Amino acid sequence: MANGRLMEAVETLKVQGVRMTPQRHAILNYLLSSIQHPTADEIYKSLSDNFPNMSVATVYNNLRLFREAGLVRELTYGDASSRFDANMDDHYHVICHYCGHITDFDYPVLSEVEKSASEMTGYEVNTHRLEIYGRCPNCQKSLHEKKEERMS
Repeated sequence: MANGRLMEAVETLKVQGVRMTPQRHAILNYLLSSIQHPTADEIYKSLSDNFPNMSVATVYNNLRLFREAGLVRELTYGDASSRFDANMDDHYHVICHYCGHITDFDYPVLSEVEKSASEMTGYEVNTHRLEIYGRCPNCQKSLHEKKEERMS
């Protein structure tokens, strides 16, 4: 599935006059293959062995290019670094307050909120964003293990 999405993304960039470099291809492929919502630094670290001449600035510049082309969305949740999501379908995020892990989830009934907001306010609504915060399963497990250690 990621391979088909990669071909579509490459075609989108070509139509927009963007030359496809090996670095761009690798960054795009990494994003489309990832479900982790990586930061630019994480992408850079993952690809730097294969592209030793690639800089962090190259990764940032390409992420900006992909965002402007409508291929990725930038997620900013209050911490210092943006995360990037190549899943452009309507979906929501659950974010761990403790480790920063982000998990996608879909809840189609929420799309009705846009319709209601438009009807109630007269706005032409084109998008919405919902963030849910909590403690991820790994952090829950870690907390539980720490409690058990203190009790023994």
